[in-house]
Amino acid sequence: MIETDILIAGGGIAGMSAAARFAADGHQIVIVDPAPSDIGEGTDLRTTAFLEPGIETLKKAGVWDAIKPTGAELRVMRIVDAGGTERTPRETADFDGSETKNGFFGWNVSNKAARVALMARLAELDNVDFRFSTTVTAFKGTSRYGEVTLSNGQTVRAKVVIAADGRNSSLRDMAGIKHKRWAYDQSALVFVVTHNKPHDNISTEIHRTGGPLTLVPMPDLDGKPCSSVVWMVPAARADELNAMSDEALSAEITHDTMNLFGPLTVASPRAVWPMISQVPSRLIAARLALIAESAHVVPPIGAQGLNMSLHDIETLAELMAKAKLHGEDIGATPLLKSYERRQLPKTVARVGGIDLLNRASMFEPKTLRDLRYVGLSALNRIGPLRKLAIKVGVGK
Repeated sequence: MIETDILIAGGGIAGMSAAARFAADGHQIVIVDPAPSDIGEGTDLRTTAFLEPGIETLKKAGVWDAIKPTGAELRVMRIVDAGGTERTPRETADFDGSETKNGFFGWNVSNKAARVALMARLAELDNVDFRFSTTVTAFKGTSRYGEVTLSNGQTVRAKVVIAADGRNSSLRDMAGIKHKRWAYDQSALVFVVTHNKPHDNISTEIHRTGGPLTLVPMPDLDGKPCSSVVWMVPAARADELNAMSDEALSAEITHDTMNLFGPLTVASPRAVWPMISQVPSRLIAARLALIAESAHVVPPIGAQGLNMSLHDIETLAELMAKAKLHGEDIGATPLLKSYERRQLPKTVARVGGIDLLNRASMFEPKTLRDLRYVGLSALNRIGPLRKLAIKVGVGK
């Protein structure tokens, strides 16, 4: 029998961030993940734009100084509407990080670099026990502890169990928490490009039909400006693009970016991710809290996904730190209910809002594309709306 303060199921970026953040407050952590300890090259080509509130959580976790040098600063969020009859920009809105209190929106970091930094941080901590190639096979919540059975046959009793085991969370299912999931017949094609024109630390999101095409700044690659691409298109179109040669795909994305960056060159393998949204009916059960993709899944619009997860983590960390300070139970039902009261309405609202934005980005009828154009124009030109968009954009 292993006893600990917190057991975290899931050793992805969110799970490791939670372990580092909770450990910084002195909690004993056991974290389990089915993957082996060797990260290897991996196939995850995605990057994550860490926005300011999430960066503060990573600073408290003691890992941001290691993550930051691997990424590129995001100074401007540019939205381009190209939904007119011609394939040209008809409205461009720049949301400048200088309009925020910190002077920037965030940093774009490869998922692999973030994982490497987090793993190194956890290896330094005496109060974190990271168990690789291990899954949760059973869970039971009682009035005093959460009891978890691991795939190696061991049993762990924790004051609180954190489900960070992804959109298909087995812990969520074991706790009987239902969820709603819907798909879009849309996929994101993810890869890296180099280009001649500098990106000037501007993240550019182009809206036409089928979904946004986003280029996010990365550090230079082989001396050339470099950006990560998230190209959201109908599923059949994603398969068609993915089947192209690098040369043909380079020509296709150069065409669809309207030469805003000059000629683009595909500089990495590709990955295709089907788009879904998902939200649970509850965020808690006895001795259990859901965070990250076990609690919410959204299309990659506005860099909200992982930043929502970091907000989950910070909310829980603050509640548990206060309980610990007063000698109270960090997994007690009142504390978990407080977490749910704070996070569930925000989660439902943000998932719903991103769903609407995604559907708006997919508009095909001209009248609806023109409506999107009017909305972007209003955001760009009306001061209070602009400030609200910036506030929402950084996840506040």
